[in-house]
Amino acid sequence: MTIRRSLLTVIAAVGASLVPLSSATAAPAASEPVYSYAAAVRETVWVDTGLTSPQGARVRVAADIVRPSTPASVKVPVIMDASPYYTSLGRGNESQKKTYDSAGKPIQFPLFYDNYFVPRGYAIVLVDLSGTARSNGCVDVGGRSEIASAKSVIDWLNGRATGYTSATGTTRATSGWSTGAVGMIGKSWDGTIANGVAATGVDGLKTIVPIGAISSWYDYYRAHGATLNAGTPSALAARVENAQGKQNCASVKSALDSGSPSNGNMTAMWRDRDYVASAANIKASVFVVHGVNDLNVKSINFGQWWAALPASVERKIWLSQTGHVDPFDFRRSVWVDTLHRWFDHYLRGVDNGVQNEPRASVEHKPDVWTTSAAWPAVTGPKYLYAHPSSTAGVGVLNGAPPPPAEIPLWANFTDNRSSEYSWITNPTSTSSARLLYSSPAMAADNRISGTPRVTITATSTSSAARLTAVLVDLGPATIRDYRGSGEGITTLSTRSCWGESTPGDSACFLDTATSTTSTSANIISRGWADLGHYASLDSRATLTSGTPYRITFNLASTDQVIPAGHKLALVIGSTDSAYIGSAGNYPKIGVDLTKTVLHIPMTGTF
Repeated sequence: MTIRRSLLTVIAAVGASLVPLSSATAAPAASEPVYSYAAAVRETVWVDTGLTSPQGARVRVAADIVRPSTPASVKVPVIMDASPYYTSLGRGNESQKKTYDSAGKPIQFPLFYDNYFVPRGYAIVLVDLSGTARSNGCVDVGGRSEIASAKSVIDWLNGRATGYTSATGTTRATSGWSTGAVGMIGKSWDGTIANGVAATGVDGLKTIVPIGAISSWYDYYRAHGATLNAGTPSALAARVENAQGKQNCASVKSALDSGSPSNGNMTAMWRDRDYVASAANIKASVFVVHGVNDLNVKSINFGQWWAALPASVERKIWLSQTGHVDPFDFRRSVWVDTLHRWFDHYLRGVDNGVQNEPRASVEHKPDVWTTSAAWPAVTGPKYLYAHPSSTAGVGVLNGAPPPPAEIPLWANFTDNRSSEYSWITNPTSTSSARLLYSSPAMAADNRISGTPRVTITATSTSSAARLTAVLVDLGPATIRDYRGSGEGITTLSTRSCWGESTPGDSACFLDTATSTTSTSANIISRGWADLGHYASLDSRATLTSGTPYRITFNLASTDQVIPAGHKLALVIGSTDSAYIGSAGNYPKIGVDLTKTVLHIPMTGTF
């Protein structure tokens, strides 16, 4: 056994060191668990970000490291998760936090990455973003300081930045154990930082795996000018900042407030946190994971990010029917295997073919996955139009443009601050709060894949008004219960193990199961807008009563199949109280159906 382990260690070391291959040298093999997790090196390095705090102190971020104990000649790649949550909300389905021994040495790392990958020859680096946990500086919610928090650690791993053995000391720490190849991973805010760092084009970052991640902070807090019910950036900062941040960072939180006005205007602060705008800089491969029913980080974030990736970037995408859920909790064994092969290929140079597999894996029914060579699976939109019927506010949705008319065809409703869920309860009946237009029954399954848009021409009796557009699958179905407490999963009492454990860090995690519910009306995409932003996001216009305004806005990026026999409905309302705030009044809205159209990436017709 000792001889076999020694031999495997040598084999793994060759692969991990990433020595350039000659024609006579075998390609690196898939990584195997040949290193002892119990004997791993555990340390913390404080990396100088090059920035200063409001008090003028240099900002150092804490990078906690668990890496295999290897000979000096053996270098290992790095998997990094940079997060603000390690001592506040925790990470994963069990809200795990970092723990340390009495000397401050890392003991428990949240999630399975360290337990599984360290024995396979990877270092795991968990970075405390500026102003959180053991890092100084301030939380700036996706801004320059947070991106520098992670980027500077990549620079340190590649010899371009300075690390120290303590938070304030002068003894330097080196990274001679690292190959310099880094993969960033993380869910939610963590994955958002991975997006932002990738958009800098930093050398050494080989791949990112953003899970339920933000690509533009404007689109986390605003929807085409409408205020989403997501709180404020300053409140989010206050939720995760450490004690020195609470004491020293009032000016940063004040800047967040002034940069996020309630009128929905695009500001310099929002532009600084728009990683889509810098996506052309990306050199790393990208493995996107997102729930199409994620009502926390709305799915428009992955859709616009994916569309902005340079053609040269190798990529993969998983889309689940869950809400804001990690793939470890909805597709565990397949996820671990796929992630392992992904990191082996992009961080260790293993030619395992993962880059040649279908780019897209999409869940259309609970636990039923479909692969596609590309995403979106539909190229180019179809155009659908709303037509009135004898029932007020209810009509037909089809591909026939309205007949030419010199006078508008108006349909009216009143903003009563109800929600999209009340609007769809009686889809064949008149409602004073919405309009609803449904297609004929589908003759065959019809796939919607991509980002729908809607153009609405509307009037308002008030100087400000919201608009909501919702797409609904009308027909009986069993779906993931994404609105339930588990957002499509149920947590069980049993555990399964993924890697090696130590007394302070277990590799065994609570199992999960799919949680489903029955429905006859499933909302598959929604979008919101402030009508005053009809011309631009830069400035909100004051509306004149009775004047028609034409506005086009995106709905949520999605991938859904409308089954044969079901109908597709377009619902138009005003304040969707479940997700957006009102404009401060109760306007009557008029919609000109002759100048209203749904742009939808759809395979078939009806």
